[in-house]
Amino acid sequence: MVPMAKKRPVLRVAGLKKSFGPVTIVDGFNLDVFPGEAVALTGRNGTGKSTILRCIVGADRPDAGTVEVDGVTVRETDPRVRRDVATVIDDLDFFPDLSVVEHLDLLARAHGVPDSDDSVDEVLREVQLVPQSGQLPGTLSSGQRRRLALATAFIRPRKLLVLDEPEQRLDTEGVEWLAGRLLAERERGLAIVMASHEPTLVDKVATKVVRLSGVTYEDGDE
Repeated sequence: MVPMAKKRPVLRVAGLKKSFGPVTIVDGFNLDVFPGEAVALTGRNGTGKSTILRCIVGADRPDAGTVEVDGVTVRETDPRVRRDVATVIDDLDFFPDLSVVEHLDLLARAHGVPDSDDSVDEVLREVQLVPQSGQLPGTLSSGQRRRLALATAFIRPRKLLVLDEPEQRLDTEGVEWLAGRLLAERERGLAIVMASHEPTLVDKVATKVVRLSGVTYEDGDE
């Protein structure tokens, strides 16, 4: 009998360490995320959630350890990483002279999304920005800008979705919508890593919770 091949994680983090000056924020952090899994990083502010996410996407370089996406060492400029990882980890700097629909159309075409016009229309409906599609980002409310930021991740191809407090500035209805959307991502086999303070989102979406407390970590399966 031929043994089954072991499934490879979409994301593998091993021995991650990151310091800023004399202060060590993350030390010895390990994480594997497989297709269809969602990992939530929780804990008070300052425990390293955002630092871990920034190292995962290549925005920060770890002092030690490795980060791999689909077997490829993460470098922010690597086209394979940029192809496979969709992120919402900071407030995005939108082009001030491009409308909402133009932003999404630009991203869809840059990533070679088939039937980009239909895909953009579908995402606009889902994030409830159809009435604002012709507006400039600077005219949107903070909640609408967060929906646009999420739309920029949902419009493009991806194997891994990395989100830093995606519930920020969303109302209760928006959090419920986001939870359903992320569950659909999981069902399609995507891997998700998110930092969140929202219990509803964590409870509904996460297959595993990693609670951070300084440089110590506690795993919990949900």
